[in-house]
Amino acid sequence: MGDLKAIEIKAHVPAQDFELSKQFYQDLGFTLCWSSEGLAYLHVGPHGSHGKAGILLQKFYVKEFAENLMMHLLVEDVDAWWEHVKEKQIAEKYAVRAGPPEDREYKMRDFVLFDPSGVLWRIAQATE
Repeated sequence: MGDLKAIEIKAHVPAQDFELSKQFYQDLGFTLCWSSEGLAYLHVGPHGSHGKAGILLQKFYVKEFAENLMMHLLVEDVDAWWEHVKEKQIAEKYAVRAGPPEDREYKMRDFVLFDPSGVLWRIAQATE
């Protein structure tokens, strides 16, 4: 079958308000790598790095899809991410829901954050 190597996986994340969502993700800590009229590539990681933590934000919205999409971002320090969300007042600025980090039974400490289109994010750190 050959040497099957994957480099990166990205989800297409819907945006009801494309410009607002682009700004939300940048405020959250993503870098906007490029953007066209209906698609934007954003990633988290060192400057200039096209790491494994990227999304393709799309100018496309179906309420039922957006509100049933859950993204999981594994980070090194979930409490630092939570402090960043609080300091930037992301929940207030974008009128979205967010909840503080909690230890989960599945060996993760995470917090939940909804984006402006209703996509649920679990930002997590492994506890073991």
